[in-house]
Amino acid sequence: MTDSKSIKIDKEFVRILEDKKSVSRGWMWFFALVILAGLVAFVVQVVYGHEVTGMRDNVVWGIYIINFIFFVTISYSGAFISGILHFFDTPWKNAVARIVEIMTVLSLVVGPIFILLCIGRLDRLHYLFLYPRIQSPITWDIIAIMTDLVGCFIYLYLTFIPDFAILRDKEDLNVAPWRKKAYRFLALNYRNTPEQKATLKKITRTMSAMIIAMAIVAYTVLAWIFSLTLQPGWNSTIFAPYFIIAGLYSGVAVIIICMYLIRKHMRLERFIRKVHFVGAGVILLVLSLLFGYFTFSEYFARWFSHKLNDIHLLDTLFDNYFWQFIFANYFGVIVPVIILFFKRFRTINLITIAAVIAVLGLWMNRYLIVVPTLETPYLPIQDTRPEFIHYTATWVEWALSFAGVAAFFLMFMLLIRFVPVIPVYELQADETVSKRQAKKKANKKANK
Repeated sequence: MTDSKSIKIDKEFVRILEDKKSVSRGWMWFFALVILAGLVAFVVQVVYGHEVTGMRDNVVWGIYIINFIFFVTISYSGAFISGILHFFDTPWKNAVARIVEIMTVLSLVVGPIFILLCIGRLDRLHYLFLYPRIQSPITWDIIAIMTDLVGCFIYLYLTFIPDFAILRDKEDLNVAPWRKKAYRFLALNYRNTPEQKATLKKITRTMSAMIIAMAIVAYTVLAWIFSLTLQPGWNSTIFAPYFIIAGLYSGVAVIIICMYLIRKHMRLERFIRKVHFVGAGVILLVLSLLFGYFTFSEYFARWFSHKLNDIHLLDTLFDNYFWQFIFANYFGVIVPVIILFFKRFRTINLITIAAVIAVLGLWMNRYLIVVPTLETPYLPIQDTRPEFIHYTATWVEWALSFAGVAAFFLMFMLLIRFVPVIPVYELQADETVSKRQAKKKANKKANK
């Protein structure tokens, strides 16, 4: 039986947890100011209503719903990838698994906030829960999001327990007293016994399989909200797999960006290596090709159908959103493919640049799915002011959007300041296995 007190925690992670400068205070203050600006914009919107936004009778959704789709699909893809990493116990799980898990939970926290911003009467929000309509896709989307959030949070916490126990038993850990008390409370009397290790592994493996299933269902429900409508541009049977591929594409891209930032600012080059970036880059390459294929299929099917509303939608895309269309569907797909296809370009910096381009292109792709479609009604609109037909986001919407992104990064920075961003117990287990294998090899050589 192994007592966790006898386990030596890696000095590199102790340094990070003890060092108050491991997370830049300048960036934390910057994100805090951006969030403050968003709060000001929120107060303005609550006082004056949706009049201060670009949303009108014709275009009832704007960048709020786009941000919601973006963050929620990132969380679903993160849940799917995390489940795969743990269920199949992949070799490079230790380097990225916790980054993915944290990203998943935080995206599920930030994303639904944008739905609240779309509601004009927040005082009636509780009606969604008191009087749900079982035939409404929105109801099922709420159920899927809440279920996924609870499941991913429990899953994240379970993976933290062994590290909480290590930090609890580290007597010379130089942190604030409240953090030591928090580690003691969150460890749940975990002692790293063989029975506890086996039970925890069994639970996490079971939950990883459940999370994979929940992610697929949640993806599909989100696609239903669009595809089950009669709105031109949305009533497509390809939307479910299209959303799944796009979500995985954006999720892998965000993972690469987070890996780069953590590796650089926390000096974890020894743990997050080039091989991890190359592996993630290859996955991103495959997903970019699939995403490009689905995008081409979607637009080609509409063009070939010769339906009046579909033709009108394509005309709107090419006339009013030409450069956005080029950026989202050409630059945002072809450039990452070119960078990631050639082996000589698969450096850490270029892979990260490809991921950034993919994220921006995917956000713009969501914009083109939502806004131009709402600007393409079934019936012609006459004698209406142009601003009521066409959508342009206001400073209030942009301030709240940037505040959401800032909240994501700020919570990420605070969380990795509290717990190791790479599971220490997994590293120690791998080190123990390596020592045993090395000892066996040495004994075999000695016997020969």
